[in-house]
Amino acid sequence: MEKFIVSARKYRPQNFSSVVGQSHITTTLKNAVRQNQLAHAFLFTGPRGVGKTTCARILAKTINCENLREDGEACDQCQSCVTFNAGTSLNIHELDAASNNSVDDIRTLTEQVRYAPQSGKYKVYIIDEVHMLSAAAFNAFLKTLEEPPPYAIFILATTEKYKILPTILSRCQIFDFRRITTEDTVEHLEEIVDKEELSAEKSALQVIAQKSEGCMRDALSILDKIVSFTGGKITYSNTLEHLNILDEEYYFRLLDMLNSQDLAGALLLFDEINRRGFDGEIVIAGFSEFLRNLMVCRDKRTLSLLEVVESFRDKYQESASKISLAWLISAVNMLNDADIGYKQAKNKKLHIELLLVRLAYLQQALTIESSGEGAVKKKRIDQFRAVSIRKLQEAPGAQTKDAAPKTNSAPPQQAGEMKARLVVETEKEVKSIQAFPKKENAPVESEAPAEKKERPTMGALQKIRAKMANKSGREDSTTPLDGENLRKAWEEYIEKLTEDKNHSTADNFKRSELVITSDSSFEIYTETNIQQKFIEQERGALINHLQQFFNNRSLNYQVIVKASEEPDTPVERPLTAREQYLKMIQAYPLIQELKERLNLDLDY
Repeated sequence: MEKFIVSARKYRPQNFSSVVGQSHITTTLKNAVRQNQLAHAFLFTGPRGVGKTTCARILAKTINCENLREDGEACDQCQSCVTFNAGTSLNIHELDAASNNSVDDIRTLTEQVRYAPQSGKYKVYIIDEVHMLSAAAFNAFLKTLEEPPPYAIFILATTEKYKILPTILSRCQIFDFRRITTEDTVEHLEEIVDKEELSAEKSALQVIAQKSEGCMRDALSILDKIVSFTGGKITYSNTLEHLNILDEEYYFRLLDMLNSQDLAGALLLFDEINRRGFDGEIVIAGFSEFLRNLMVCRDKRTLSLLEVVESFRDKYQESASKISLAWLISAVNMLNDADIGYKQAKNKKLHIELLLVRLAYLQQALTIESSGEGAVKKKRIDQFRAVSIRKLQEAPGAQTKDAAPKTNSAPPQQAGEMKARLVVETEKEVKSIQAFPKKENAPVESEAPAEKKERPTMGALQKIRAKMANKSGREDSTTPLDGENLRKAWEEYIEKLTEDKNHSTADNFKRSELVITSDSSFEIYTETNIQQKFIEQERGALINHLQQFFNNRSLNYQVIVKASEEPDTPVERPLTAREQYLKMIQAYPLIQELKERLNLDLDY
């Protein structure tokens, strides 16, 4: 019995012309080989199953071919090609970086690079899944990759280009492989079906191509499974059954029921789908894709984006013409929200049934929104807002005092009076601003006291003018700076410190000496630097107190430490918290014993 070989290996391309869907890369490589313009390092990157490793092997075989054809393909007849096809070539070395990703593996590889090939032109090193190399392995590989021997060529393949170091990328020619289109996949599957002498419907092959999502290896694996499942006869129905895909006929029936608001029929159809073993998540995903295809069908420009079986294309276009775009967009949004919340739902079936209820009455909701009733509701809201605006504009009409008592309730009456006073006050402030530059404007000053009696509040401008008037009046009564007044002001501040329980600062203030130096300045003499710091930390509050007391804004002082005539004489200073504690335990030893028994930590 002949051993079975999977189609992905059996029909792996052996030359550039048999590679599917990567013509932009194969053409470039053939021209480079034919013109002898080969780079020393290549990087093949792209999704899985699109031909990266296959193209690397074909390139390795082609550049060592002894009888290269005119189109840049290998001859498959020379000794180099025969040994390559048999897997016994010594000029091609493949390394799986996923399992050989250490520094030692790369060092072994670089040591092999030093030996020239025994036969052929080049030694080719193919490193697959190169993104799995460690950072140290990449760094050990840098120098060899940048300046290899003339006979060495490196081909790196990866699905995750972003994981490779930029220093590696800059040393390689990068080729980006793309996903294989559905049409190319179907065409390749038809060739394999003909070679295997199988029976397959084109619609079934299209379903396989869509399920593979651009990966040829997946498409061939699915084909092998379905062949084993069906015994060589591949149909549309058994393909759907094997791939666990819901037939699109169900979606067309569901759409008709929802569009006609047949909620009972939609719920029964979902129950039938559920009893067939299809999960609710499959229904949501499938119906979302179905509605997406309907939106694509509505415009001829996007018709090329429709990826469905050819037999359903006309039916899609017919159904799309009967449904509004607003319904489709709203339904897709609802399905997307349902898909997000499906995993959190405890009752999965009820979650889908509630979705069908909303979809069944979605058209009715859209009709009500676009009808005249919705417009009437909006007019009512606008009318209510207009009334509220008119109420705010009635304030100027309440400027007179006679208009206030018309209402019976007290709070509205007070609000009307305040609004009227505010308007009168604003008008008078404007008049006073216009008349402010004129010095002989006596009526404004005479009206100010009367206004104060009539209204409880004062305008901002009136407050400023009153403050300036008080200031100018106080400047005339400045208290002279003499010894008696200064001592009186000083004692008042000491009393203030005592009331605030700032006894240490008050004691330092009491021990200070004051000397007047001019009409608006004096000096404060202290015995120690500590006493000076106590007084300096009160500078802000002290200067405000003295300036207010003497009504002299230019008053200032200076704190000076007085030199001691007897330096050996100890100077009294306030005790710190620690010194006070030590003095206490010296006088009362029981305090220390109490501290140790209670295990206290003192904060000093």
